[in-house]
Amino acid sequence: QVQLMESGGGLVQPGGSLRLSCAASGSMLNSVPMGWYRQAPGKQRELVASITTGGATTYAGSVKGRFIISRDNAKNTLYLQMNSLKPEDTAVYYCNKIFIPKWSWGQGTQVTVSS
Repeated sequence: QVQLMESGGGLVQPGGSLRLSCAASGSMLNSVPMGWYRQAPGKQRELVASITTGGATTYAGSVKGRFIISRDNAKNTLYLQMNSLKPEDTAVYYCNKIFIPKWSWGQGTQVTVSS
């Protein structure tokens, strides 16, 4: 049973930065393509960044140039560096596989961008 645990969220002012972490137990994160997702209130969960097993990255247009996904294989941890944050980035952020079947979702980490 793979368990995912996201952390690093918080309240930040517009223009600020946060780094999210996703730790996994039960599987190696570098063995499958992984992604960061977010879900804002009243909206569907969306994929914002992904990384392949080879390290290639892709981003949603809304975060391209501001967010950076990375992975530390030694720590079995996935990261999302978020810069130039905007109020519309406010959401609960989750990590998971790109493809189905997904692992069980973690509790996510809340990111709130507000002045």
